[in-house]
Amino acid sequence: MAEQTTSRGEIFVVDDDPAVRDTLSMVLSAGGYEVICFADGAALLAVARSRTPSCILLDVHIPGKSGLDILRELHGEDYPAPIFMISGQGDIPMAVNAIKNGALDFIEKPFRGSEIVARLNEAIGAFARRQKENASPKIGSLHFPGREPLTRREREVLEQFTAGASNKEAGRTLGISPRTIEDHRANIMKKLGARNAADLIRIVMTASRAN
Repeated sequence: MAEQTTSRGEIFVVDDDPAVRDTLSMVLSAGGYEVICFADGAALLAVARSRTPSCILLDVHIPGKSGLDILRELHGEDYPAPIFMISGQGDIPMAVNAIKNGALDFIEKPFRGSEIVARLNEAIGAFARRQKENASPKIGSLHFPGREPLTRREREVLEQFTAGASNKEAGRTLGISPRTIEDHRANIMKKLGARNAADLIRIVMTASRAN
């Protein structure tokens, strides 16, 4: 008698291309997940507001409201599951826009099945650990008077940076790509008015002493 495998959780996939939905459904199901597919953002919103998956894969270009609009409506960073934006026509400004609006990361098509499963496994695991530990208590309590507030995720990245982690190490800990870490770091430096890495450390240390 075959053993029943336990599901690793649900993943919501939003893409208007049936071939992409079928491929992701097959690959993620083989990776142990239950997959629920949606052809547009309205269908996703009807379910995602009352039911929390392990993560959401949300295409940028979908009928009706764009993926970025849906991301904003779900309040990206405050949504209780990580949201990945996916696109076959991605560029750096689009990726930065998605990340600023709360996407955990940006995945470009085409992607390999084994790579996307590994990436989601890592991200979902890291997200769950951070939720459990209430990540970044030290940096999270710091105030930077006169500066634009950092988002929760930017504070998590800043915590990694001040601990001496490289972009790759920080990405592994937080479950996001090194390129996304770079985007966050650039935004942090801009917000805090840091000219370089050493200046950023000085700003953090000054804020630590003031608290």
